[in-house]
Amino acid sequence: MSQTSYPHLFSPIRIGNFEVPNRVCHVPTDISSANPDGSVNQRVITYYEQVAKGGCGFIIVGASTPDKATGRPTVTCVAVDEDPLIPGLASLAEAMHRHGAKCSLEIQHPGRQAAWPRHDLISATDQVANLPASAGHEVVYASAEAKGKSIRAMSIEEIYDLIDKFAEGAWRLQQAGFDSVELHAAHGYMIAQFMSAYVNKRNDRFGGNFLSRMRLPLEIIHAIQRKCGPDFPIGIRYSGEEYVEGGRVLEETVRAARLFEEHGLAFLDISAGIFEAPGPLMDPMYYPQGWNTYTAEEVKKNVKIPVITSHTLRDPDYCEKILAEGRTDLVGLARQMVADPYWANKARAGRKEEIRKCISCLVGCWQESLMIKRDMRCSINPAVGDERFLHFGPAAEKLKVAVVGGGPGGMEAARIATLRGHKVTIFEKSEELGGAILYCCTVHGKSKMRWYADWQRRQVARLGVEVEYKSVPTTEELKGFDAVLVATGAAVKRPDIRGIDSRRVCTFQDVLRCKMKNCEYWPKGGKAEPAAVGDTVLVWGDYFGAADAVEKLAYEGKKVYVVTPHREFASWMEPVHKDVMVKRFAGGNGEALSGKTFAHPVTVIPDSSLLEIKEDGEVILIDGSFQRSALKVDNVVLADVVADEALFRKYAEAGLTAARIGDVKQVRNLRGAVTDGANLG
Repeated sequence: MSQTSYPHLFSPIRIGNFEVPNRVCHVPTDISSANPDGSVNQRVITYYEQVAKGGCGFIIVGASTPDKATGRPTVTCVAVDEDPLIPGLASLAEAMHRHGAKCSLEIQHPGRQAAWPRHDLISATDQVANLPASAGHEVVYASAEAKGKSIRAMSIEEIYDLIDKFAEGAWRLQQAGFDSVELHAAHGYMIAQFMSAYVNKRNDRFGGNFLSRMRLPLEIIHAIQRKCGPDFPIGIRYSGEEYVEGGRVLEETVRAARLFEEHGLAFLDISAGIFEAPGPLMDPMYYPQGWNTYTAEEVKKNVKIPVITSHTLRDPDYCEKILAEGRTDLVGLARQMVADPYWANKARAGRKEEIRKCISCLVGCWQESLMIKRDMRCSINPAVGDERFLHFGPAAEKLKVAVVGGGPGGMEAARIATLRGHKVTIFEKSEELGGAILYCCTVHGKSKMRWYADWQRRQVARLGVEVEYKSVPTTEELKGFDAVLVATGAAVKRPDIRGIDSRRVCTFQDVLRCKMKNCEYWPKGGKAEPAAVGDTVLVWGDYFGAADAVEKLAYEGKKVYVVTPHREFASWMEPVHKDVMVKRFAGGNGEALSGKTFAHPVTVIPDSSLLEIKEDGEVILIDGSFQRSALKVDNVVLADVVADEALFRKYAEAGLTAARIGDVKQVRNLRGAVTDGANLG
């Protein structure tokens, strides 16, 4: 595909007093990788320079605090509250400019959602905040229970002091050479707390009617214009809809857009949501591509300044389409740029199949980083936060490497090892590469996982990695290899209880088996059909296989029970996915989602286990108080897993140089497997 296939995507656009070379925008996301004092370091520069090198036209750096003392959105966000920070900011701007990108930086005070400090937090209104999906969630220790974070309303004097700090931060950005500044007024952060009638219960000049709630952002805009001059472009990011009762709806968003344009803003960046309803804000796997475009489209009809849309934009064909239809002026990608900073260049060069699409898992970039006060990572791009994978060269000694298991960890090991010059052979026991990811193909809302499986399979083919299908190598066959990387995954646990071998018992793998015969990777020998189960099913376990089996069966109209030994089901799950899943279990859906819901609510049976599975379908359960109960079902699905170490032990005992990757090392998740594979490759 030639560049002319995307004429709108790669056409220039003017924003204020500068021209952007194309319509690809890195919308702001907090990578939480600055120094503890908020100064820019090489990790921050490297991340954004990669995006600029990758062809992005307009880069908005995410989440800089105007006041570290009263609020940081993450513990190591960038700061703009001191003059000594200007040189680092200038180096960051220069790194983006030298590759032809224009750049802005988002100023964001988190207010009630501060990750640091933890106490004496400020907002528009007194409140007790309970926002478990936010990076600024309450810290709940192992032996404690959540009580909520106590938030106090700001005084008028504090509000005007903060207004000046926003303006001072913008002035510092101007001195550093940034082309513009963006204000973060979305997602329930400080400015949004004042704009939203849902949060703002003040009865003074900063609360009440629409114009009073808009006073804070307008005062900040005017203060920036006074300090930076009328020609320094200002943009604002705010949510098109908040999806909570009493929150902002699209009609008010359009009204705000007209007001912002009247007061001199240069561009509008339309996001979604508030952390009380985290699904639309973070749009996990359930949300389809471009679901939020309708809000930017409506705003664009009512203003003349450029409008940016965002949320689950992955495919350049789709981005070209919405630009061509006039539904937006720029397409905003954040997590997609984390997964593949070279998205724009690959699209321009007609190599869209090489784009590593973000799968919206929120694990590396949220659950296992910002949520636990660490630098950002990515489940499928090991170079994020680990620059070794940007700069590695050929291995000093070329080895012959065997990878046993063609799942995501094994394929990533093979990819990295091949790039370093090693000769790699993958041994895969089935007729298809993909491993555990392939169990997601039949689960409603998880088909994005296949994007990554397909990308890996294409990489393996492009690099010429040898693959031996339907092969479990013996120790004798592996003696000719210098290293053996074992990536055989996990095995289903079969507890020793009466009835475990009943005809009514199957595994989550049996239930989730893919049947997409039109898939380009469908094995020549075919696959067994998914297990047929009755109308009432009990899923026993508490991990990915259990959650996916429940989702698939409930979506098909089954009455599903899920038994977990824990106090709640899926405590390990990324919290935004869990929020949507719990709503679906109850027969509802995530906010802004439409389509089929479960015919029967899912029943979670906590703190329990199975004692017996009878031939007539009766199962005997026992809870943590040793109380027994009975339940009649058609089938029991086993969904607990343990590391499958048998082959690794066999190879190690035979004296082979062997190492483990992924679940065979420790049952974790996709990020664990991919990171292991990258490190060993």
